[in-house]
Amino acid sequence: MSGKAWTVLGIETSCDETAASVVRGSAPGPGEILSNIVFSQTEAHAPYGGVVPEIASRAHLEILDTMIERALTDAGLSLAEVDGIAATAGPGLIGGVMVGLTTAKALALGAGKPLIAVNHLMGHAMTARMTHGVEFPFLLLLVSGGHCQLVGVGGPEDLHLYGSTIDDAVGEAFDKAAKILGLPYPGGPAVEQAAKTGNSRAYDLPRPMKGRDGADFSFSGLKTALRLLAQDGAKGGISVEDAAASFQAAVIESLIDRTRAGMALFRRDFPRGDVLVVAGGVAANQAIGAALAKLAGEEGFVTRIPPPKLCTDNAAMIAWAGVERLSAGRAGDALGLSPMARWPLAAPA
Repeated sequence: MSGKAWTVLGIETSCDETAASVVRGSAPGPGEILSNIVFSQTEAHAPYGGVVPEIASRAHLEILDTMIERALTDAGLSLAEVDGIAATAGPGLIGGVMVGLTTAKALALGAGKPLIAVNHLMGHAMTARMTHGVEFPFLLLLVSGGHCQLVGVGGPEDLHLYGSTIDDAVGEAFDKAAKILGLPYPGGPAVEQAAKTGNSRAYDLPRPMKGRDGADFSFSGLKTALRLLAQDGAKGGISVEDAAASFQAAVIESLIDRTRAGMALFRRDFPRGDVLVVAGGVAANQAIGAALAKLAGEEGFVTRIPPPKLCTDNAAMIAWAGVERLSAGRAGDALGLSPMARWPLAAPA
């Protein structure tokens, strides 16, 4: 760690986790997480098989103040002792984003601290700098419930989008697969657990986009194939474990093929780049992580994957994005800034 150590309070409310954290450090990291409080709304949304936006925003509103107070208490700091307040300003469920950003504005105004509006995807992108001190440039594979992208990161303002999903995100595909197979919500961990005892070659499922030009992803066709398999199997029965393993194997093969293509595009722009950062909730899947590590070894890359609790949505990554901004000497954002349901991380390369 070099330069002044900045202390930032982070707030994250973009989906169904209400989170607050205090982080200290300076770019490029690694940083120190002084507190990291996350309240998951999984139980509230489980009966619906997915996140209900109104339920999520109401839950954020009810508990966020308490989460912030706990984060400051655990860090042993008062609001006056932090250097800035960072909050997710998008993308995400707009009701939840509004709750977090409005709270951050009030705190920034009352305490006389800079407001740092953070792109949620940038938070994921920079997590490996907080945990591993990863230097620029690096290739980012962002895999979560709402996003699936390959981005070359030359710096906070130097982003190259090589590929993104043309339909569904990989995390959403896992959730839908779990629903099809009668597994509990959240679907990602449930499918991964079922796959551990299944035969990944039992059922022939498609590998979307494999071998195509570019580095885009697609998962809707794979979901449809799994649904048809389940419908046909309803007559004679299918093995849920084998179906989960076959589905996960198809996802992995697709991710590997698309990431290999992304590596070639990344090396075109950054010939000496050799780091693959995997971020987002799906990065916590051990089978996917192992496959990506194998690919990295074959292609002359090293992988950097944050710990599982920092792959899923959390406020430490938002606070660290604030540290990055302050380390770069950039001013805070205007209090009139509006929340954004959509906020692309990068334009196509």
